[in-house]
Amino acid sequence: MYRSGGFVSDYVDPVTQEQVQPNGVDIRVDSIERPVGHGRIGRSDKTIGDRESVDATSGTFELDPGTYVVGYLERLRIPEDHIGFILPRSSLLRNGSTIYTAVWDTGYEGRGEGMMTVGAPISIESEARIAQFVLASADHLGAYDGSYQGERLD
Repeated sequence: MYRSGGFVSDYVDPVTQEQVQPNGVDIRVDSIERPVGHGRIGRSDKTIGDRESVDATSGTFELDPGTYVVGYLERLRIPEDHIGFILPRSSLLRNGSTIYTAVWDTGYEGRGEGMMTVGAPISIESEARIAQFVLASADHLGAYDGSYQGERLD
């Protein structure tokens, strides 16, 4: 069962009433980077390739078609007995762009990242709402304790 936006808002910081939706909470863009280096995923380790920051000239990210990594502004927590998902807002999709994220396991806490694919040039203001965070009830075996725990909280 997916939870209400009011429930989800308890696990998002900071959050405004404007961000709270019927079934989730809108998430804002904090940073955008372009992957430029070689990454590696092995059986027991991983390396994230180098990235280039995209400047928000006059408070706006000007993006050409391509692939980017978006850093979210909000700190998210996944409560016990839940699983989290981040989905693109429809206005992003209607502009030919989307966001992909992995499953957010029980126990995760941090300011995560997602992959954004841009199909046509788009301007995105800094701190614009670009995605929606939703929580669903889920059985779990333990809690997340991976290398991304606490990411981008400094």
